[in-house]
Amino acid sequence: MEGLYLGIGDQYIEKTKHDSSEFRLLARGNGTEIIMQTIKREKIFYLYPGDVPDALEFFFIIEGSCFCEARDKEQILVSGDYFYIKNLKDATYFKALTDIRLLWISTEPVFHYLSESITELVKIVKQVEDRDKYTFQHSLRVQEYSLKIAKHLKLPKDVLENLYFASIFHDVGKIKIPEEILNKPGRLEKEEFDVLKKHSEDGAELVQKTYYAHIGDIILQHHERLDGSGYPFGLKGDEILLEAQIIGVADTYDAITSDRVYRKGASPSVGINELKQNVGRHFSKLIVDAFESILLEEAAAERDLK
Repeated sequence: MEGLYLGIGDQYIEKTKHDSSEFRLLARGNGTEIIMQTIKREKIFYLYPGDVPDALEFFFIIEGSCFCEARDKEQILVSGDYFYIKNLKDATYFKALTDIRLLWISTEPVFHYLSESITELVKIVKQVEDRDKYTFQHSLRVQEYSLKIAKHLKLPKDVLENLYFASIFHDVGKIKIPEEILNKPGRLEKEEFDVLKKHSEDGAELVQKTYYAHIGDIILQHHERLDGSGYPFGLKGDEILLEAQIIGVADTYDAITSDRVYRKGASPSVGINELKQNVGRHFSKLIVDAFESILLEEAAAERDLK
């Protein structure tokens, strides 16, 4: 039945272990994740304030018992009890009195902090950084720009989540590109550019090995352009995923405005004008207009602070 998902027996999306705990990602969607966590007896663990204070993290004790220090009180929680955090200010102490099993529900993605496959991708991005200092900082800026555009357009939470990961990993495929091409000072020859263009396909392939495999197509398409002049497939218009179109705008802007070994970066006004000149051909007017509004608002705010 469409829309119904069954988890039978020992099924999960991904499993990972840390110290005396095991985590199984059971389901995810629209920013929410459901995780089964098992903790060994005598294990001490803490709940910490999160990066997103308004996020809700709910824990239901399926089996076992634990000790908790909360609000200057000591409390024992047993099977059937639950606890949750939202706007947590201070770290909270817990200790497993027995082996315990928790159902953990979070309204913000958290499993990527635990995932071995995501950790491996982050390591690869750092390896790319070691070979090409521009790439990693570039990816962070593209992530920042992409998320700002998505929020400005009031896109759904699952789109924001996709962009969060696809933008930071969009150039991960460059790990397979020779350093002499990555760091060449000046224009690439056609044969060299053909090698460089493979990074989007290589990046999509690397992501396929994680539970975020679905963002592979975003990474694959981030160099496609509306008029079909992009790569690797020459997709046109709505054939290109919205997330890929957003990353394409953010990626191009940062490439124009960032300093490289062989040239000085252009000003923000030059960068946004370059995007506007290619509206309808390469880039969506909706996305470029949103990005221009963001940059203008930030520039105005910066002037007000001076």
